[in-house]
Amino acid sequence: MITFNYICSFFLIVLGFYTIVTKYNLVKTVIGMSIMDYGVNLLIISVGYNPGGTAPIFTAGELTKASYFVDPIPQALTLTSIVIGACVTAMSMSLVIRMKESYGTLDTREIRRLRG
Repeated sequence: MITFNYICSFFLIVLGFYTIVTKYNLVKTVIGMSIMDYGVNLLIISVGYNPGGTAPIFTAGELTKASYFVDPIPQALTLTSIVIGACVTAMSMSLVIRMKESYGTLDTREIRRLRG
């Protein structure tokens, strides 16, 4: 089952990268960035997963040498990454809206002032 997570995360990262590189519409590029972010989040969670582990929530009496927990650090990093990804997506979409207002198009090939 964990191999399936790695395959899906690799697929999402490649799909997002492909969308960013090949699409000329700015909205599709932002969607590709989001898809790539989801793939990275899935990869981080999959790396921190321990088969048979439980949540690291316990009291002092429940802790024994046989206790086997899932690593909470990747989970915390993923939660932070989700918040940052949502903010980046919102900021990117606001920039896309401003570019649509300024240039009248979302096609990067038609926006001539961006070419240096």
